[in-house]
Order: sequence, then C-alpha cells, then structure tokens
Amino acid sequence: MELAQQIALAPTSSSQTQINQVNSDLSFKTASGITSETTIPRYGGTSDDGSVHIDEKICHLMSLQIRSDFYKVEDGLMALLRNCLESETENSTCILSGYVDHFQSIESEDVGWGCGWRNIQMLSSHLLMQRQEAREVMFGGSGFIPDIASLQRWLEIAWERDFDTLGSKQFNHKIYGSRNWIGTTECAALFRSFGLRARIVDFGPKEFESLCLSVPGSHPGAHGVNINNRGKRKAVQVYGPMDRYLLKRDQDVPQAGSGRHEKSSYSTVHLGDDLGSRISYELADNDKFDKCFTRKIEGHQVLFDWVWNYFSDNSLSRSGNHCVTVSEKAPLYFQHDGHSRTIVGIQVKHQWNGMPQYNLLILDPAHRTAALERSLKDNVGWQKLIKRGVHTLKKPQYQLCYIDPGLALGEEMEQLKTLDSVFFEL
Repeated sequence: MELAQQIALAPTSSSQTQINQVNSDLSFKTASGITSETTIPRYGGTSDDGSVHIDEKICHLMSLQIRSDFYKVEDGLMALLRNCLESETENSTCILSGYVDHFQSIESEDVGWGCGWRNIQMLSSHLLMQRQEAREVMFGGSGFIPDIASLQRWLEIAWERDFDTLGSKQFNHKIYGSRNWIGTTECAALFRSFGLRARIVDFGPKEFESLCLSVPGSHPGAHGVNINNRGKRKAVQVYGPMDRYLLKRDQDVPQAGSGRHEKSSYSTVHLGDDLGSRISYELADNDKFDKCFTRKIEGHQVLFDWVWNYFSDNSLSRSGNHCVTVSEKAPLYFQHDGHSRTIVGIQVKHQWNGMPQYNLLILDPAHRTAALERSLKDNVGWQKLIKRGVHTLKKPQYQLCYIDPGLALGEEMEQLKTLDSVFFEL
C-alpha cells in the first residue's frame, strides 16, 4: 500500500473521531485496522488543547507501519565476511558484530539523502536478532524493520515524547515525507525513545572544542579536553556536533550517498535562528579547518583505539595468532561531514616491525548489497568495499552512536530525553 494517503474513515462517534484524527496525522493507508488485542505502553494522556492521546498515535503506527524491503543475503553477510577474514594469511586479530543485514540506498527512493535511515535499519537488524529485550520494545514489538517513512513517524513520536526537543526544533518537529538529512542525534533519539541506552561519542581537534561539544550535558572523555577552567560547557549550540552539517537549510538538500559526493564540503554552516542569531562559519577560509586537514593521521588513531576497546571490551589481546572473534556488541553508527556508515567490526594486523595496522570494517549504504555478497562469496575485491584504514579518515570530525545493553526505566528513561556526548580529542 502507498504511504502518505489517508485511511478510509469509519462512521464517527466521540471516540471514533479521535481515532480518525490519529489516522489523519499518520497519513497511512492500509488494508487492515487495529485489532482490539493490541497492547502498547502508556506514555501520556490527551493534551490540554484536546489533541489525541499519544498512545493512540503509537497504536495506529504499530498497525500501519510497513516492513522495509531489502536484499537478503542467503548465507548471512556477516558469516561471509567472517569466512573471508579467516582466509587471510596475515597475522591479524578481527572482532565482528554478530548478525547485521545490509540496507542499501535505492535510486528511486533515497539515494542522496537516506544513508542515516539505512544505518538505523542496519543497527536495528542486529538488535532485533540478538537482543530479546530490544526486540520486545522496538517498533511496537513488531519484530521487523520498518521502511524509512515509518521510521520517520517513529522519530516524530520520539520528539513528541520530548526526546531531543532542542534538536526537533531544527525540523519544526516534522520529518515524515521529507528528504531532510538526519544524523547521529536523530539516531540516538529514536533508539532512546524505545528505552535503549543509545550513547554518542565525538572525535575532533582541540581547536574545535567549542563547536564539537555542542550536545547538552557533553563532557570530555579520557583523552578529551576541558571546556573552561570550571569544566563547564558554553551553552551556545543545542544539537549534535555533526548535525550542523546535516540540518535543513532553507529547503530540502540531498545528502551525499556515494564516495564521489562524500569528498565535497560545504562553505557555510548555519547553526539556527533560535539561538538568538544565525551564526555562520566559513569553513573553506577557516584556519582551523586548514590546520585540521593537515593534521597527522596519528591523531585519528584515537578513534581506532576507541573502536577496538568498544568491540573487544578490553578482553582481547592486540597481538598473537590470527583469529576472528564475534563480539556481543552492536554495530556503530558512524557519522562525518556528508555521509554516514555502519562499523561492524575492526581488524588489527601485526606487522613485522611491531607496529599494529588497523582497519575499520564498514558497511556503506551507498554500496549495492548484491555486489557485497558477490565479492565476499568470490573472496575478491571485498577489501576495497569494507576495510578502511587510518589513512582514509580525512575529515576533521567524526561522531559515533553505540547502544549499551539493557533497557532504561523510570528516572533513567527521563534522563535519556536529553542527549549528551563524550568528546575525544583527535
């Protein structure tokens, strides 16, 4: 059934009128109605202005959401990747997430703007398969991954429930049906709305600290820097550090969906009128950016070390015999200026000179799933599609979103509504 069409309305009554309003808000068309057995968690009541109960919106979305179509790799993409890594002759150690499906951007649907949603779908595929507690709460307990339009509705409901209220203002609280770019903070807000412990980590140069530490509550990490002599953050920016690259300008703008577009950068970044004034940073002429682009690649090793420690949980050695280990950790949402991808593991090669060589193992929504499958089955050319070394990280800033185990309840759930971040200096 097509989205963005109203449900056929049944004869009205006082209660039916309210349900019809929900149907109109959701703008879905479906062949089935809501069953009386449907149960949902209660999030709040009808507002003072008479608007419908948010639970009614959730109930209808649970019924009307559409399962996303994707190319299913018969033997399992991660199993194929593991086989290829095990066949390599070099002395190395690899750590992989367990199950992950690849979701590619589709030419007729979302090429140029949908990579953020595709990465959310990739993370969701892991969570639904490997975390029972997540499967029970995500997308109303449907057990499947919704399409982009349905995900947009779930994000709007997260905003309505006060998750990342400051960030939602940049979209005027509406995202459904648009081609607006999204970033790490939207990913975190969506997963947090289900009670999942989504966390954000920022990586950037010290001279960018006033720009990077822009999520309310942000604080320096172990290798981070202080904001001022009191250790407090200047409350200027109000949304995710990388989101300033992704925010809607004056109109919908396509997002880079391929390596070719990924190399481009924008000359001006607007931080939003609601901050009291519109601030522009002329990136092309900014000395800070010039310094950052000439920074030695050793600085980006901080990001690789963090990813290694995340997947290994400090339980694996970085030296020793060749091995491939499957971690219980979820994949990472990986954002930088112009594009986002999914990190599904990391490899460290033990070179003859004693220096470790790292490769991130990445699934890119800009790649075709069939091409990934073919290269992995043939064990030819997959390295160029999946492996990314330190030398490939040429952006000044990066941002990750990861999801800790367990579910938040009560006060912790309330705390998750305000996004925060840990900063590491590159």
